[in-house]
Amino acid sequence: MLTSKQRAALRAMANPIDTIFQVGKGGVNEQMCKSISDALEARELIKLKVLDNSDYTAKEAANEIAEAVGADVVSVVGKKFVLYKESKENKTIII
Repeated sequence: MLTSKQRAALRAMANPIDTIFQVGKGGVNEQMCKSISDALEARELIKLKVLDNSDYTAKEAANEIAEAVGADVVSVVGKKFVLYKESKENKTIII
């Protein structure tokens, strides 16, 4: 669980990051969660987007994916959201 100061610091770090995953019509599935988990291990902080044709809201998708991969939801703004999970082998972010 992140404190508000840690969340604010991670939000600031996430601003320049590009979106690397999109939740679309297919929704959230096991393969997508595996890919997101691998990306979190490599980067620790990732930005995702919910497409207009998705049945999910950004908050619903963020919570479901975070629970599936064991990550923390840093922020949800509009259709984009940011996830953080401390890496076991590639730790680069110190909060």
